[in-house]
Amino acid sequence: QVQLVESGGGLVQPGGSLRLSCAASGSIFSINVMGWYRQAPGKQRELVAIINSGGSTNYADSVKGRFTISRDNAKNTVYLEMNSLKPEDTAVYYCNLLQSRATTTSYWGQGTQVTVSS
Repeated sequence: QVQLVESGGGLVQPGGSLRLSCAASGSIFSINVMGWYRQAPGKQRELVAIINSGGSTNYADSVKGRFTISRDNAKNTVYLEMNSLKPEDTAVYYCNLLQSRATTTSYWGQGTQVTVSS
């Protein structure tokens, strides 16, 4: 089993920055994909950014150039540095870990609220 614990959310003014962290524990495979998704009220959960264990990344167009995803494999931790935040970035941000062996399993954190407002 895998547990994901997020931290770093909060209230920030437009143009500000926040850094989210997600620590994974449990049965973690060396090859996996970790990422961040978000869900705003009344909207579907959407991809923000993902990074594989080799360091390759992928971003949603809406956050390219503003958000940076990174990971520390030794700590099984993924980070999301968010700069130039906009009100439309307001959402609950969820950490995800995807790994495969005989089957592919997706794990989710409990979510952390990010609110961008003046």
